[in-house]
Amino acid sequence: MISSIKRFFIGHPLKSTELGEQKLNKKKALAILSSDALSSVAYGPEQILIVLVTIGAAAFWYSIPIAIGVLILLAALILSYQQIIYAYPHGGGAYVVSKNNLGINPGLIAGGSLLVDYILTVAVSVSAGTDALTSAFPILRAHTVAIAILFVLFITVLNLRGIRESASILAYPVYLFVVAIFILIGVGLYNIVTGQVPAELHTPIGAPVAGISLFLLLRAFASGSSALTGVEAISNAIPNFKDPAPNNAAKTLMAMGILLALLFSGIVFLAYYYGISPRGDVTVVSQIAEKTFGRNFMYYFIQGTTALILTLAANTGYSAFPLLAVNLANDKFIPRMFTIRGDRLGYSNGIMALGFASIVLIIAFKGQTGHLIPLYAVGVFIPFTLSQTGMMVKWMREKPQGWLSKFIINTTGALISFIVMSIFFLTKFTQVWPVLIFLPLIILTFHRIHKHYLAVADQLRVSPSEPTMPIEGNVIIIPVAGITRVVENSLNYAKSLSAKNIIAVYVSFDREDEKRFDEKWANWNTGIRLVTLLSLHRSLILPLTKFIDTIEHKANESNHQVTVLIPEFIPKKGWHNILHNQSSLLIRAYLLYRRNVVITTVPYHLKK
Repeated sequence: MISSIKRFFIGHPLKSTELGEQKLNKKKALAILSSDALSSVAYGPEQILIVLVTIGAAAFWYSIPIAIGVLILLAALILSYQQIIYAYPHGGGAYVVSKNNLGINPGLIAGGSLLVDYILTVAVSVSAGTDALTSAFPILRAHTVAIAILFVLFITVLNLRGIRESASILAYPVYLFVVAIFILIGVGLYNIVTGQVPAELHTPIGAPVAGISLFLLLRAFASGSSALTGVEAISNAIPNFKDPAPNNAAKTLMAMGILLALLFSGIVFLAYYYGISPRGDVTVVSQIAEKTFGRNFMYYFIQGTTALILTLAANTGYSAFPLLAVNLANDKFIPRMFTIRGDRLGYSNGIMALGFASIVLIIAFKGQTGHLIPLYAVGVFIPFTLSQTGMMVKWMREKPQGWLSKFIINTTGALISFIVMSIFFLTKFTQVWPVLIFLPLIILTFHRIHKHYLAVADQLRVSPSEPTMPIEGNVIIIPVAGITRVVENSLNYAKSLSAKNIIAVYVSFDREDEKRFDEKWANWNTGIRLVTLLSLHRSLILPLTKFIDTIEHKANESNHQVTVLIPEFIPKKGWHNILHNQSSLLIRAYLLYRRNVVITTVPYHLKK
């Protein structure tokens, strides 16, 4: 039944030879890897206005120069990440660049930041999508968290079905959103040009504003830079592209940068010209759409596509998180299970881990996007800064042809990214301080995991200089609970392994029972020695383990191996297990960590 449910949701397994068919072309890659960046135009401009509104509506004209600053940063990042794509065509992005050029710890800081950032990508995107939905349908506002969780589960299942299938489905809403926003911007600009929008709605650019300060402008610039989250995802996911992967990835990155610049600048300008003020219950895009079209079909079309892309922008995290996890796992910094492909050839463990962590975050923050965005954005600019700095070191060390221009591009990107990151810490410290706690904890966890893997490898390595001691024989101990077919099956199996050194052990809770069982065993005439142990405190494990310890000590002196054969009957139906004492399971669990004892279960399957 479980298998049938899995097949229904996930689909039938794919052959390993079909992996090449799962690669993405540029159109599909643009949809699923750029959805995070493109969707940020729905909340990036709003974040600028949220800061400026503390001074008043007169300060809204500052959103124009701030937006220009964000676009300059975008251009620097696009050019920088194009160079990373060609320099590191196997993917890995900021983690690989930082690790190879700056060292292990900077690489882990970048990798850890991105892992957390992709979790935040899902949480922020889904929460923002839910906000857009509840803006159009206020009756749903009371169910924000539940709706967000359902969205996460849907996207998780979709990605478990495979990257090609998820891309085929998600491409449509992403491109619909792009078309919808272009229509909104086009109609809005037409209304402005034709004089349908009163000029008095906005303050003229350059008008003096009382109370404005550099600190506040920097804070607004940092908030607006949240629109650049997701720019690095393409450099992490190069292996998902069809060949030639680096060329396709670079072209997709450039297309994403152009679209993001046009959409972001259009929304910022319309919000300024319409005099839109941010509100807690209605998004800025919703207000622009209502002023442009009214509450008609186009309004709901824009709100619907916005909600869709904000929700499905989470798919960028699902595309990049598993690949980054693979790189970290291959370097032995996170569990090896993240390197395993699932039935549909995707890294399903990474996908499920991302979905679970995102749901936890949504519940913890109660689906409030505004609380998540600052933490989300600062987590992006840390790897931005490290990756650009790493590329600077690479060019200086290698000095290939034309390295100086590349060095200048990466230096510009590193400098601006560092400034934005610093502004976040200075202006939003009360919201981003958790980064200073969880990031060191993540790095410490990485090192502890790495230390464990190194220790395991050292102990498992076969060395001619350390020959193992030969096993001279075997002492088999069989715990028995009575004279049954289960026990008989185990005794016969033990005899097939060794004709001697077989000991049956029975634990009795009183003298009369001990005497009765001794007589029954003698009458059964198995030819196997029986040892009865009296347990006055009704403990099965304690006397048994003491006996095993005694035998183990004697066996080690003669290079004999102690093997405990545990008889166990298997009911025909799984639910029957709850009707029986799980003594064999208890014994096995207790003895499993005995260093010099082999634990073997001998099953006896019941037929009815």
